[in-house]
Amino acid sequence: MKISISNNQYKKGICLILFLGIFLFIWQLGSTGLVDETPPLFAAASRAMSDTGNWLTPRVNGLTRFDKPPLIYWLMGTFYLIPGQENWDPLGTWSARLPSAISTILMMIVLGDTLMKFPVKNDLSPRRTAVITSLVFALSPLVVIWSRIAVSDALLCSTLGISLILNWRNYKKPLVKNFWLPWVILGLAVLTKGPVALVLSIMTFTIFGFIQRDYLTLFRKTKPIKGLLISLFVSLPWYIAELIVEGKPFWDSFFGYHNFQRLTSVVNNHSQPWWFFILILLISSLPFTPFLIMALRDFGDSIVAFNTPYSQRLERSLLNFCGSWLLSVLLLFSFAATKLPSYWIPAVPAASIMIALESINKKRSLSKHSLSYLIIAILMILLGLTLSNPDIWILSINDPEMPSLGIELLNSKLNIKAAFFILTIAAISFYFVFNFNLRSLIFLQIPLIFMHMFFMLPLWKLADNLRHKPVREVSKKLLMVQKNNEPIAMVGAVKPSLHFYTKQLVTYESHDEVGLVNLSNRIRLEKRENWKQKIETSNRKYNTLLLVIDRETSSYPHWKSIYKNELGTFGVYKIWRLDLKTLEKKETLLRSKGFEPDWNEFKNERY
Repeated sequence: MKISISNNQYKKGICLILFLGIFLFIWQLGSTGLVDETPPLFAAASRAMSDTGNWLTPRVNGLTRFDKPPLIYWLMGTFYLIPGQENWDPLGTWSARLPSAISTILMMIVLGDTLMKFPVKNDLSPRRTAVITSLVFALSPLVVIWSRIAVSDALLCSTLGISLILNWRNYKKPLVKNFWLPWVILGLAVLTKGPVALVLSIMTFTIFGFIQRDYLTLFRKTKPIKGLLISLFVSLPWYIAELIVEGKPFWDSFFGYHNFQRLTSVVNNHSQPWWFFILILLISSLPFTPFLIMALRDFGDSIVAFNTPYSQRLERSLLNFCGSWLLSVLLLFSFAATKLPSYWIPAVPAASIMIALESINKKRSLSKHSLSYLIIAILMILLGLTLSNPDIWILSINDPEMPSLGIELLNSKLNIKAAFFILTIAAISFYFVFNFNLRSLIFLQIPLIFMHMFFMLPLWKLADNLRHKPVREVSKKLLMVQKNNEPIAMVGAVKPSLHFYTKQLVTYESHDEVGLVNLSNRIRLEKRENWKQKIETSNRKYNTLLLVIDRETSSYPHWKSIYKNELGTFGVYKIWRLDLKTLEKKETLLRSKGFEPDWNEFKNERY
């Protein structure tokens, strides 16, 4: 039996999901600065597009950046075009983060819309199931973090996720009118992070068609051949134009390094064991992981059940489709040599639907659901007790850029607040072990929403004050003391946000002797494009250099021995003014000892 909902109920459900999305992802979005190291690269490239009018090639700090396709840059750059940035977006984070936040809210709405318009059998409250599904997705630890930072992962999750869900909806519909829409959105996913979106879509359809034993209907209703051509029509023009303009460097960097090499070899030391994404699967769905495990068991039964009647397979198609989607992400990225937690984010919408469907599964025995709630209760009790006893873990916090983080956490009592909400979830879960009538994941999600308000956002601000605010203060000081367009450099801790906030070229180098040699050499010889004009560093008229150096690097003998004028200290950072002739003498000395510059060698990731 399927329960349909009225138009009024539907509108209330969508409005509630929209309100929750705005609360979770828009509220206080611009109250903190950019999180180093990757988000400032996205933000700087996007702002450079809006400033220069060059919307084809992303550039950061005078260098091309072929890390990602342009859609995320275009969206951020569009927000940077809005007048009065200094007033409504003084930290530059509203413009950079809004695309991620809005993407996640759209994903929430599509999830809710799908569960209300296509309710599963025996679902007595489709609207509540829709809200639960949206919140399971939104409250995933991965989604909570990556939807509030300026990177492309949330946008990929949304574009790929919406495309897949709309294609499943076309599969379920008796008549399909707008078969092209999910393929247009898939084209946007390809413009977000490249061919991986196409690969995941093809893998999902292949696995789903096998499980359903119904490739004919799937092909007839989704029209994948025409659809893929539509996706390529949307996405290919930028790739062709970029290849024509930039040529081999674009091909080698984007396709060779950021796609093929990440799949076949370890990039940036992001090596993990083969079971890494199984662990991420368990963590990303907390505290609802037990329900996901049971849903995956049902999905496994569908894979091996060759004699299941077609009507039953059709009834279970949403579960099977989401399982195929999740399995595709798991297989692709488990086989990839480079592994990052954010790679799992495209699977979170599928996991959320599976969790919600399992929570209302009337065929599941009450004892098995009781076991799930008992496991949740035990996990939350252990986590709550750990947080409420900081002596167990506080000494393990060792971040050289935030040396006082442990003390600040203790003083803020944020760990106690988090423990309270987690233990509340444990108490509700334990109550549901014995009470069958009131069971609903929505009661576990309410404390998580309040935890977001009273723990996650204050923690975000605390980390910003300790880790990122000093870089903003350094940037402000640099602009105040800079003379005659003298160059700016940073050694040791590499913070792209320094370039973003100063809006000037910054030369970044390592802390070692070669870094010093490189710095002196680059100031004389390196040429980079700065905003609208090309400048040649060798033709500049200056005698000094402004250097940002962290506390640890400044203690190394080769840096400590240089004569400098210290202009200020901000957190772990110091600002020095160096005489370039003195720096060149130090370079000559180090080169006589065998330290040769290597900055001109090809590097895939430079800024």
